[in-house]
Amino acid sequence: MRLRNVRGSQERILDNPYTIQTDGTNGDDYKGLWHSAVFHNNSPIHIEIGMGKGQFITQLAKNNPHINYIGIEKYSSVLVRALDKREELEVDNLIFLRMDAEDIVSYFAPEEVDQIYLNFSDPWPKDRHAKRRLTSVNFLTKYEAILRTDGQVQFKTDNRPLFDFSLEQLENAGWICDDVSFDLHKNGPAPNNIMTEYEEKFYKLGNPICRFIAHRNL
Repeated sequence: MRLRNVRGSQERILDNPYTIQTDGTNGDDYKGLWHSAVFHNNSPIHIEIGMGKGQFITQLAKNNPHINYIGIEKYSSVLVRALDKREELEVDNLIFLRMDAEDIVSYFAPEEVDQIYLNFSDPWPKDRHAKRRLTSVNFLTKYEAILRTDGQVQFKTDNRPLFDFSLEQLENAGWICDDVSFDLHKNGPAPNNIMTEYEEKFYKLGNPICRFIAHRNL
């Protein structure tokens, strides 16, 4: 899908106190320091990789003030849409990080993250691009490097082939599923679930939403 450029998005992100721009920064300025230097507390850290327009993570932050949230998005023209939602919140537990997920281990220390959310990630349908999928063994290895021992990854998608691939990757990487659903909203909107923009769209179309929650097996 071609992204529409939003004029002035880069400048707005640079000037916004809720956003960390990784261009020209060193991951060592944040790695292992999120609690002390950014959030100034010891609350758990949850991250969403590929947060899009931010509906999911902003609602989480509003509902759970005792948890620190970091929304990661690599496209400025998308992230700037999340800023509109962020600026309406009267909370101090949400930061945005403009970064490619490939670099995640450069910005987070071992066991610094408690939970990772992956919502409707790019399926990268061509086989030669399989390593770029955020649920590939390539990325699961990165998550393992930053998650706490009991940390979890939650993944949602309407793309069944991607979901099947993801379950295979979990097995190959030695992860354990705590919960698996091939039709999360079969009986109506699932309780205790926040929908993303895509999820609302696909749910209204009647598309089954798949979800797993998994942890690494140590």
